[in-house]
Amino acid sequence: MIDLWFVIIAFLWTGYFVLEGFDFGVGMLAPFVSRGAGEQRQALQTIGPVWDGNEVWLITAVGSMFAAFPAWYAGMFSSFYLPVALVLVGLIVRGVGLEWRGKVTNTFWCDAGIVAGSALPAFLWGAVFADMLFASGLAALLGGVFSLAVSVLHGAVFLALRTEGPLRRRARTAALAASGLVVPVGVLALSRLGGGVAGTAAALAAATALAGAAALIWRRREGWAFAATAGAIVLTSVAVFLELAPMPLPGLTLAEAASGPYTLTMLSWIGLITLPFVLLYQGWTYWVFRKRVLVPA
Repeated sequence: MIDLWFVIIAFLWTGYFVLEGFDFGVGMLAPFVSRGAGEQRQALQTIGPVWDGNEVWLITAVGSMFAAFPAWYAGMFSSFYLPVALVLVGLIVRGVGLEWRGKVTNTFWCDAGIVAGSALPAFLWGAVFADMLFASGLAALLGGVFSLAVSVLHGAVFLALRTEGPLRRRARTAALAASGLVVPVGVLALSRLGGGVAGTAAALAAATALAGAAALIWRRREGWAFAATAGAIVLTSVAVFLELAPMPLPGLTLAEAASGPYTLTMLSWIGLITLPFVLLYQGWTYWVFRKRVLVPA
């Protein structure tokens, strides 16, 4: 049960990083790749129906940690209290900006809030997990830059996939520019991950996927490029959680961090009943809003 719930929590965090990753990227890029209010709305409409649903993955991941591994939850969120608090501030500011942008005349502060509220969590989550692995300020900085750059690339590819017209061309250009930073930073950051043979293989595959994404976006294969950036995030997450598996915090093993067998059993039944419905509903949402977004009239 302990190993099962560690895998479930890794899955939930991975889903959050993949889905919120392109949300953050679109939020950071929208004002810079758009020309005029119409294109700005076009860019933000690509994430409009899904961004708040994507945040549920964070709530579920943190709630599962609290229930299944309370000692890990307590140690992680007390050690990183300030960056986690700043993440929450960023998410709140971004949410306010997205919700209020269509209700005000001057959208400058809403746009600024969306950019800052997207960049802050994108950087800080990478810094937190890198510091949790290596307990080094330099590693935390590198992890933050890597996660920020990957989010920009992921969001640019998503914009190119979901839009038409000049915005699509600019998003493709932004993706190519971002890949020039992501690939070398990714190789540097991922080279620090080991986690045994499996972890090393996952890190190497993640770096390869990032390079492949750059080649695919150059060939205008946005769908495959998005699959490559998503795959790179998944593989990076696999490498990270393989590193964390024996000891998620210094001096704390998974067995010591876990709840009792009865609690884990009850959680398993609850997850077995509820998780499939959540996945089906979110999958249906993405299917409904799968078409490219045109410039609003």
